[in-house]
Amino acid sequence: MREVDWDLISSYAGLLGLASFSIYCGAFASLPTSPEKLIASEKCSLLQDEEDEDEEDIQDRISFSDAWMFPILGSATLFGLYIVVQYFGKEWINWLLGWYFSIAGVGSVWKSTTSLAKFVVGRKRWKQFDRNRLLILKGPLEIISLSFRTPTLLLLPVGMLPSILYSQSAARRKSALLTDILALSFSHNALSILKIDSFQTGCILLSGLFFYDIYWVFGTEVMVKVATSLDVPIKLLWPKSVSFATERGFTMLGLGDIVIPGTFVALALRYDRARARKTNTPFTKPYFFVTLTAYIAGLVITMAVMHTFGKAQPALLYLSPACILSFLATTFARGELGDAWMWLDAPEQSQKTAEKGAECPVSPGIHKGDIDCHADAKAAEEETVEQQNDGTGEEKTKQKNQGRGKKKS
Repeated sequence: MREVDWDLISSYAGLLGLASFSIYCGAFASLPTSPEKLIASEKCSLLQDEEDEDEEDIQDRISFSDAWMFPILGSATLFGLYIVVQYFGKEWINWLLGWYFSIAGVGSVWKSTTSLAKFVVGRKRWKQFDRNRLLILKGPLEIISLSFRTPTLLLLPVGMLPSILYSQSAARRKSALLTDILALSFSHNALSILKIDSFQTGCILLSGLFFYDIYWVFGTEVMVKVATSLDVPIKLLWPKSVSFATERGFTMLGLGDIVIPGTFVALALRYDRARARKTNTPFTKPYFFVTLTAYIAGLVITMAVMHTFGKAQPALLYLSPACILSFLATTFARGELGDAWMWLDAPEQSQKTAEKGAECPVSPGIHKGDIDCHADAKAAEEETVEQQNDGTGEEKTKQKNQGRGKKKS
């Protein structure tokens, strides 16, 4: 009987924990702000705007038509990287991408540490910190508008530190710890921004990338070659050792195998919230927990197959069916297939638009939104005056006709 390799098992467990934790945090970060905050964010005066630096609801969603393009664009990018690595060497592309991700990592880690700080101190306490604004105007138009709470500014050096250490590392292979810190922040922010608009789109996206992953892993050497050649923070690493020794190397999981299924899990969480609000019931998250559990199970199967056959596996071969089938099974069990399948995760605009006229201040010219608000208010006022004039004209005509009738009598 072969002895159990606890070092390798601990490596699989660590990687599984990092991926699951990343999706869990990213899914909650994708939840939209409450309607009250969305309305407040539309106030026309910049001075009255109560929106925080990270309380903006991203309006764009990955639509049905976008989902079809992911496998095509992904294939073109992957093959392009393969050509570069194969014929020009990996050193300079690693240098170029290393600097790119180091610069992008400053903002990514900064935003993630800010979210963590807000979670630790609590939203109510966070609102009590001073808010600092940077505003650049060109005439009445807003060019740049930035708003940061004081702790956010203090966390900027913390956000810069991993990128500085990563870019200045002279080792043959970059630090796995720094790689994981940057990769986790990229994953967290990607899940909070990349939002699928419906389960129909999610199923198309996962199905397309299911075949994409199978072809590029089993059909060619492209995926494995690129993944093992690029030493940049687009993957999670865990040493194959209980004591974190690096002699045996690392197990690896690409960010695509986290972010793509993670967007589907995050969509399930937003559907749970929308369903709870629609039915005025507690936010119980059944779809979220089922799809997250399915993701974990799919990743365990991926690792088991990879360990058994000793070959790299396309993770989406197992993760895509796990997420889709778990969602469909839950809808059938709860009798909500039609509602869930037709649900659209689109931010409501009508309520916010209706509040614009009522909340416009008397000081135009500060904010680009002010111009729109006052223009709308002016148009509404002109329409009201025109209606009043029409009514007055009709009344005068009626009185005139009545007078003529009396004279004839």
